[in-house]
Amino acid sequence: MKIKYKIFSLVLVTLFAVSCGEKVATAEAQGEVKTEEDHEENPQTIAELTQDQMKSVGVTLGAIVMKELTSTVKANGLLRVPNNRKAIVTSLYGGVIRTINFQIGDFVKKGEVLATISNPEYIQLQEQYLTVNSRISFAEQEFRRQKELFDNDAGAKKNLQSADAELKTLRTQKASLKRQLQMMGISPETVNNRNLKSGLVITAPISGTISTIHAQIGSYVDISAPVLEIIDNHSIHLDLQVFEKDLSKMRIGQVVHFKLTNNPETEYDATVYSVGSTFENESKTISVHANVIGNKTGLIDGMNITGIVSLDKSSTPAIPDEAIVEADGKYYVFVQSDKKPDEHEKVGNESKQGGKSENQQKTMAFEKIEIVKGASDMGYTAITSLVEIPSNAKIVVKGAFFVNAKLVNSGEHEH
Repeated sequence: MKIKYKIFSLVLVTLFAVSCGEKVATAEAQGEVKTEEDHEENPQTIAELTQDQMKSVGVTLGAIVMKELTSTVKANGLLRVPNNRKAIVTSLYGGVIRTINFQIGDFVKKGEVLATISNPEYIQLQEQYLTVNSRISFAEQEFRRQKELFDNDAGAKKNLQSADAELKTLRTQKASLKRQLQMMGISPETVNNRNLKSGLVITAPISGTISTIHAQIGSYVDISAPVLEIIDNHSIHLDLQVFEKDLSKMRIGQVVHFKLTNNPETEYDATVYSVGSTFENESKTISVHANVIGNKTGLIDGMNITGIVSLDKSSTPAIPDEAIVEADGKYYVFVQSDKKPDEHEKVGNESKQGGKSENQQKTMAFEKIEIVKGASDMGYTAITSLVEIPSNAKIVVKGAFFVNAKLVNSGEHEH
């Protein structure tokens, strides 16, 4: 009996020891799972980058802006300059181009001398003016003499009438020649035998930029032949082509945001001042005209544009499309923050930097914040943040993908 009792006791002790070991192992396993679950529930949200890293990948900071993206009409069109702000410069008289004072792209003011042309016929016109002037002096004397004779019954009436007609004819010729000289840019009062001019000037009829030069020095230009062309790009406006279904939504005073087809980086603004009432050819579109306001740098007549017409005054917070990153079906932005990564991430950064922490360099921290996307257009997307973002906050508008990759790599290093 004693032997059986000892054997039974030994079996109980063994079973108890095995049971305790399994409980400890289970508890340890559960602890590991819990730790991993805690990490998954609280992922790292702070990314830290050095100035060198930001510079190398082109990380750029910007701000959340207000955009009218909720109620808009999209339309294509052209930039146009009104015909009354374009000029083809011609010469009223034929001649040889002697000087051209400007080049293509130069800005000129109304009345400035653009070029000069010469022709011997110009001297003949001045000669005629001087001759007529002299004949008028003689004709006036003759008229006074005939009038005096007639008044004293010593002269015939027909002689007085003839002298009067001659004087009037000469005065008419003088007025005509005087006007021609003025059109040539020659002051009639300065014309005399000692300063007859063989050339005349061509002046700018409007202020603007020289867009084309047709003539060259030494070439002959005929009467009314184009010499230069001037365009005033400051008067540039939009010609938007709006489809019939959207015509009822157009109103004078609406704001248009537009971009050049060949330069989508820069945005310009305009305001609608006229809505057309007829279709353009067979396109079934109506022209909507808008004055460009603010910055007009780089805008040239004939450029293609894409515009967004704001139908109401409501605006929403928006950021550039490339500022948004997607992960696990959610959308995020990176906001500059004073927060710091967890200590275990700092240790990982030290190992990556060869023992030198990024914080010992000059670093910048960014917090990953979830947002909800709204309407998108013209390179911007309306957003709604799940947590409050300060109005003056700086966000990553370029390079957000790299910042997110840096954050993901830091999280993997933790494991």
